[in-house]
Amino acid sequence: MIPEERPDGPGAGEESARLQEAGSVRKGSDPLAQTPRGRPQSRRARVHQQITKELRMRTGAENLYRATSNAWVRETVALELSYVNSSLQLLKEELEELNGSSVEADRPEGEGITVPMIPLGLKETKELDWSTPLKELISGHFGEDSASYEAEIKELGDLRQAIRTPSRSEAGLELLMAYYTQLCFLDARFVAPPGNLGLLFHWYDSLTGVPAQQRALAFEKGSVLFNIGALHTQIGARQDRSCPEGTRRAVEAFQKAAGAFSLLRENFSRAPSPDMSPASLCMLEGLMTAQAQECIFEGLLLPSPEAPQDCRAQLRLAQEAAQVAAEYRQVHRTMTQPPVRDYVPFPWTTLVHVKAEYFCALAHYHAAVALCDSPRECPGPPVLAQALAWRGSRPSLTPAAAEEDSPVLPQAFLGPPATSEARGAVLPQEQEERRNLGKAHLKRSILGQEEALRLHAVCRALRRVDLLHAVLAQALQRSLAKYSELDREDDFLETAEAPDIQPKTQQKPEIRAPSFSRVKVTDIFQRLGPLSVFSAKNHWRLAGPVRVTRGEAGFGLTLRGDAPVLVAAVIPGGPAAAAGLQEGDYIVSLNGQPCKWWRHAEVVAQLKGVGNEGVSLQVVTLLPRAEPPGTGHHRPALGGLLRIQKECGWGTPAPARASPRRFLGWSRKAKRGKTTGRLSPQP
Repeated sequence: MIPEERPDGPGAGEESARLQEAGSVRKGSDPLAQTPRGRPQSRRARVHQQITKELRMRTGAENLYRATSNAWVRETVALELSYVNSSLQLLKEELEELNGSSVEADRPEGEGITVPMIPLGLKETKELDWSTPLKELISGHFGEDSASYEAEIKELGDLRQAIRTPSRSEAGLELLMAYYTQLCFLDARFVAPPGNLGLLFHWYDSLTGVPAQQRALAFEKGSVLFNIGALHTQIGARQDRSCPEGTRRAVEAFQKAAGAFSLLRENFSRAPSPDMSPASLCMLEGLMTAQAQECIFEGLLLPSPEAPQDCRAQLRLAQEAAQVAAEYRQVHRTMTQPPVRDYVPFPWTTLVHVKAEYFCALAHYHAAVALCDSPRECPGPPVLAQALAWRGSRPSLTPAAAEEDSPVLPQAFLGPPATSEARGAVLPQEQEERRNLGKAHLKRSILGQEEALRLHAVCRALRRVDLLHAVLAQALQRSLAKYSELDREDDFLETAEAPDIQPKTQQKPEIRAPSFSRVKVTDIFQRLGPLSVFSAKNHWRLAGPVRVTRGEAGFGLTLRGDAPVLVAAVIPGGPAAAAGLQEGDYIVSLNGQPCKWWRHAEVVAQLKGVGNEGVSLQVVTLLPRAEPPGTGHHRPALGGLLRIQKECGWGTPAPARASPRRFLGWSRKAKRGKTTGRLSPQP
């Protein structure tokens, strides 16, 4: 998302206005256009000036990064680029807020405030000109007039320009998915297995801002797929999680983000940028899963008239909070391991650590509430064991066996014993014993919340997040108040050590891959013909037009398949054989009408209506991969396709066809020691 100083060309102003109305900041637009007067206008001008300054700094750093071969200089420049990229991301978010494109629902104060989430910034890219390589392929390989496809090439360029600044909404996601599907069509039609389009794709790393470039179309696809996941994170972070509907949407968004990163990790290897490396994608997948688990826990905290607030509910909240803490601990371990720790922002690592401590403290707080506030309603050991599962496998118990094993069964909630012989702590039944155990859990809760506040104060970036500090301070005050209620002046006994809370959840987040099939897309270059035949992977030769007359037994051929219809068999000595048709030919024109996209029934119906004068057909024959395209005895070269089309009156484009079923299959091709991924739709 690099702002340009000039419009891209004629009509850029109208396109900018249209995209701004759709909630996107368009590059090349006037910084002061369509903005209210007064202080907001001055702030926008200031932000634009800062963005321009940062872009100039990044351009100079990029030139130095590419020119130098000194390892120390490259490391220093890469660090500087990461700072510049972070500043640009913050400035763009501030600009979107000023333009009203990122207006969030007001969050309620007090009990309704929620912990901030971690959204991921989009990868940025430079402009790209598709016209030269595509026109060369259309005229050279397909034998068509490349000038007649300028509208299609412009449509593809406009689509790529639009995905550079998608809106943070479902419309932005659909835009990215539509472009991704078009890339699959391009890969299937124009890219032969040993080569590429001859274009150089430039993308900036989302975490460090370091530029990366590749000629493989798979790099373009992988970057777009990364942005699909990143946009899901931004949508999830903007949801109002103080209501059930907002919480549900946030869970779905983070699950889909994890699915996009998982799909990218499984099908793309040795990426040129750190944010698309397997280690980074694994970290991002775990981070999004942990944030989805956090949203699930927040949904349980929302007040509901039907939900009981007894001991069982508090025990469930304790285990759910422990599950969230366990997820964040795992993410924090991943972030602190090389090579991820070298480029993950320090505020991310600190915030994940803060959340791990915070939710672990919440687990102990809810355990204390379950023990102290409703001791009469709290289930006994046998019932508690049935309600809460052990960490390992354990056979089901009959009531008699449960009574016999009751002293150890509470450890299903408090954690299993360390060894098979060790008898864990017994869940106390007396009110005084429950109070002491509740105080022990509150003590651990207070210590954990104080540690979270200390970590929050260490990071300068987090200190500016007032909402996070308010959440941590409120939780600490609540634990201190509860501890004061349980503490007595004559209580001189040392508080026992509270056991750990076993993590458990009743709703595990699902990793959901992007559903590309829900976005209906038609191949921009569908006029060239079906992908099964008319692609850069195949060579063919054109025959005709030839006239086939009807004999006593018909035309003497058998047809099969759709779009295009295949000549499955030719009767020797029949009219079709006499006209020169061969088995394996594809019919592309019937009486001067293009029929590449016709179905079998349509071609048969046209042939049945032919009189004694016969029918004029044009066919193409696929050539073996090793045989270069040539001409036969009666078959002109493909270069004469345009002339023949004009003679036969091909004046109308082929009928539109729905996009084929998308299949996200990646293949890997090693070349000169480098590995690149490749996506193509299933034929």
